[in-house]
Amino acid sequence: MVGVAVVGVAVGGSVSSIKALWETRIQKIREEEEEQRKRTPRGGASGRLCVGLWEDRAVLARLKQKLQTEDGRLILRIEQEEWKTLPGCLVQLSQVQEWQIHRTGLQKIPSFISSFQNLLVLDLSRNGVTEIPKQIGKLIRLRELLLSYNRVQFVPEDLGLCESLERLDLAMNRDLNQLPDQIRNLSRLHHLDLSMNDFTSLPDCVVDLPALEWLDMGGNRLEELPEDIHRMEQLHTLWLQRNRLERLPVNISRMRNLDTLVLSSNRLKDIPPLMDDMSNLRFVNFRGNPLTLDVTLPCSRTKTDDQNEDEDEDDDREMFGRDFMRFYIREARKRAYAVLNMHCINHEADVPSQ
Repeated sequence: MVGVAVVGVAVGGSVSSIKALWETRIQKIREEEEEQRKRTPRGGASGRLCVGLWEDRAVLARLKQKLQTEDGRLILRIEQEEWKTLPGCLVQLSQVQEWQIHRTGLQKIPSFISSFQNLLVLDLSRNGVTEIPKQIGKLIRLRELLLSYNRVQFVPEDLGLCESLERLDLAMNRDLNQLPDQIRNLSRLHHLDLSMNDFTSLPDCVVDLPALEWLDMGGNRLEELPEDIHRMEQLHTLWLQRNRLERLPVNISRMRNLDTLVLSSNRLKDIPPLMDDMSNLRFVNFRGNPLTLDVTLPCSRTKTDDQNEDEDEDDDREMFGRDFMRFYIREARKRAYAVLNMHCINHEADVPSQ
């Protein structure tokens, strides 16, 4: 019995020791949890919200430093800083009239752009923008949309709702090759730059633009021009350099307001004779085309000191300029007449005398 009692005491002592050890560990865990709660702001979601609000305020303060006033316009100007996305707190600056955001790596125009109802100029050139949001159509006061040197591949139909748009620059987006038909609704658009893209034809909606005065389609893959190109009645400047044009439509001679036509580095083989009648054409360039006739413009006369001619006259005398065009057309006519006369003479010689 004594042995049993001793064993019982030993066992009881072991249980008491184990219990004390567990109570000590539990107490330590509770103390660590309490310490962690003291370090963390009350309410996890509320804490994160507080941090988010603080960050928004800091970003907004930073953006406010980018505001400038020029010619009575409030401008947001950001240059050569990393802003791949624009924060939602920017809507608190909706009174801004002009965005000038360049070389920031911006990848997307935010959908909240529609909140900027006073926006007149949206210049995001030289970024990484891949698409134009449909909300752009809400900007009915927008006059200039400048997105050159980006990665835009698609233009939404909603852009046609920007009824005040006067200038659209989509140059150097590389893969852009079409425009929505709704673009023809831009009744005030007078300047359009689609150069250095992937167009294979001049979009019908561009031909239909009633106020278009300046168009650059250079550096695309145009193979032909529309026969009704003369419907672009207000056009005075047309850039078509570095394309694949092999011929010009005859109706190009009916573009009465056209004064600048750049056709260098194409595949043109001839010049339409009726272009000789384009009296308003001040500058034209045919350099770098495989024209059929090997024609050299005669040397120009020496200018006297009292003639006081404009610098533009130098362009007129360019080797492949306006005077070259007229000389080429007349030389082509002379050679055509000579061939015709030779044919007539040969025909008469072949007819037996009676």
